[in-house]
Amino acid sequence: MTATSDSPTTDSISPAPAVVDPAAPAEPTPLGWELTRRALALTSAHTTDTAPDTLRVPLDYYRDDALAATEESTILRRTPLPVLATAQIPEKFDYVVRTVLGDSLLITRDRNGSAHVLLNYCRHRGAMPACGSGNARRFTCPYHAWVYDNTGRLKGVPGAAGFASMDRDDYGLVELPSTERHGFIWTVLTADAELDLDAHLGPMNAELAQWKYEDFGYHDDRHFTAEVSWKGALEAFAEGYHFPFVHGESLIGMNAIDNTHVYDEFGDHHRIGFPFKWISQLEGTEPADNWDPVQQMGIIYWVYPNLILANSPVGVEVIEMLPAGSATTCSVRHSWMARYPATSDEQREMYDGIFAQVHAAVRDEDFGMLPQCSQGVRRGQHDHMLIGRNEVGVQHMIRVLADKVGVALS
Repeated sequence: MTATSDSPTTDSISPAPAVVDPAAPAEPTPLGWELTRRALALTSAHTTDTAPDTLRVPLDYYRDDALAATEESTILRRTPLPVLATAQIPEKFDYVVRTVLGDSLLITRDRNGSAHVLLNYCRHRGAMPACGSGNARRFTCPYHAWVYDNTGRLKGVPGAAGFASMDRDDYGLVELPSTERHGFIWTVLTADAELDLDAHLGPMNAELAQWKYEDFGYHDDRHFTAEVSWKGALEAFAEGYHFPFVHGESLIGMNAIDNTHVYDEFGDHHRIGFPFKWISQLEGTEPADNWDPVQQMGIIYWVYPNLILANSPVGVEVIEMLPAGSATTCSVRHSWMARYPATSDEQREMYDGIFAQVHAAVRDEDFGMLPQCSQGVRRGQHDHMLIGRNEVGVQHMIRVLADKVGVALS
């Protein structure tokens, strides 16, 4: 879905596509050849999809703690968030404990194969019945040994006579609204909220479906905090303007064409295709298997509000950014899933190497630079930042999030 003129984001700067030979082979992926055709045209013209104008953003958009609290209460705790990959709990009775925005979540798969997202707090005195990950039918609170099954039902109470008037059905673990789709378990972090994933994803629903992330193999993850706004952190994955300066020594800088991208919006979400340097070899050729966009560009999605999916021919990086205690501190969870799940030690070792490389680029390059930017946000005495026309994805992120909380832009 390409952005329309009433939601201005993309200039019509690509030349008209060539007529395709009707005898050419069928398009190799649901993404089709048009994405490659657009990227090739931009590369040949040494230009990029752009916004109609620059955007002025007040510094308080990134540094105001009151605004950050509003974002958490009105956006992050009321919007479906993908909190776990399906592949992390593939079997019945599998579970994982995760902390999201300070909440301890017990995420389980029951005997029928359904996933549950439970608040990991005992209903007696609040201790945590579960930790880590594994396969278990029941969880025992370490304080007074109340026992819960993996749907959250209270199953055992030592010294039951002391609670004779209690209806156990009323004292199970609190369950958050959740659903499972596109290879992720989604939840809303507010127990009485509604979860309408169709409404949330809109046109992004069909876009994500074609990737079949539910068939990917979960490989590894890393967690860290950084001194930068969660919104500023997200923006690093929405433009290629910085590639030669921040990633010049890594695979990103060596492989991707800087300051060139194909951009499309899907409601509140977007997709950006960053062409690889070898795309120029397609000049003058007819569409064929090597026109597959997955082979010719890095395809990155922003799934509002906090998820980045960075696709490559071999897998997908899953990057989640959330605020961590202040407007200018964020938590980062960076994981990697393989398009073809590992079936041997050699394959797992190869995937270790891939994830080590991409994680180093994120941790040491992107998040090596971002705290410097945050210093300018925290201490700057200018009143706004200027976001360029070539940073159309960044502009979209800012406009969407600012609109949700009533921040005025110019």
